[in-house]
Amino acid sequence: MTIHNFPVLKNNRILKAVKGEKPDKLPIWIMRQAGRYLPEFMEFRKQHSFFEICQNPALACEVTLMPIRRYDLDASIIFSDILVIPQALGMTVEMKAGVGPVLPEPLTLENIKELKKDSALSRLKYVGEAITLTRHKLEGKVPLFGFSGAPWTLMGYMIEGGGSKTLSKAKKWLYAHPEKSHLLLSLLTDVIIDYLIMQIEAGAQLIQVFDSSAEYLNKSLYEKFCLPYLKKIAQKLKSRQAELHEDVPLVLFAKGAHFCLEEQADLGYDVLGIDWTLEPKFVRSVLKNKNITLQGNLDPCALYAPKEDIIGMAKNMIAEYGTERYIVNLGHGIYPDTPLEAVKAFIEAVHSVKL
Repeated sequence: MTIHNFPVLKNNRILKAVKGEKPDKLPIWIMRQAGRYLPEFMEFRKQHSFFEICQNPALACEVTLMPIRRYDLDASIIFSDILVIPQALGMTVEMKAGVGPVLPEPLTLENIKELKKDSALSRLKYVGEAITLTRHKLEGKVPLFGFSGAPWTLMGYMIEGGGSKTLSKAKKWLYAHPEKSHLLLSLLTDVIIDYLIMQIEAGAQLIQVFDSSAEYLNKSLYEKFCLPYLKKIAQKLKSRQAELHEDVPLVLFAKGAHFCLEEQADLGYDVLGIDWTLEPKFVRSVLKNKNITLQGNLDPCALYAPKEDIIGMAKNMIAEYGTERYIVNLGHGIYPDTPLEAVKAFIEAVHSVKL
């Protein structure tokens, strides 16, 4: 493994929480914290396109640091996108204002053979370079997350050609073409494993796998088309880390997969992200016998509430989760029009809780 001579980490709250140790304060970070709710990011976007930022390590590093400069957060997450993997496989991905990601030539049963798996990792090296640069620029202030989309979530975007309210085209594959589905999911899993190992080798201190489209499946489909691949990712990353003498925690955020919390806890991840639809006490009761840390799960819309209400909701959530093996976050990504003062109030409320 390359020796990067990174600065010593000064804030290890989140790593302590992962291990079940007691930090001095509850750790908090926010999904999509480096993004469009920040005025400095919107100014930056006037000069650079979305994927230009993703693909330029210096620009990605700058955006990653923006929320760390503004807020007392306990982790950073590299600025990138889950759809860089379809791009690396040879698909065109565009980010359209007011629409979101668009893949103008979606995946079909016929063109699946055109995916460029063997050279995909080489096309993603800019993410590793951004991680290494950002580790140095952070100067040890907080740890840095790397991440990837999960196989099913990526499959959905690739077949639908963008976001969807039903994912019916992708789900059609699962029902009508299971063999092709497994072929694609297996291909994506292999690329994701290589991609995340590269991020760890580049300096990522935590890894999160986003299965943002889990909610579109039922338990039967999720057990067949998702859990085996998520487990393989965790196993391969743990195995490679053992070879590298690394100990990088793995986080799984399967949005809407409330139907298989116990099964998720058995996949080999160190942390489970919980979406905003679930009650903390319910989650704790279901997973009471599992040795796993939880992350979440304030409703992103709660940040539109008055400051006093945000503080109350944050403290109530913490009281229900308890302070052991717990990382505070939202239950999904932060919204673009979230008030900046609301974010500050949320963070301060979490850090004010006595452990």
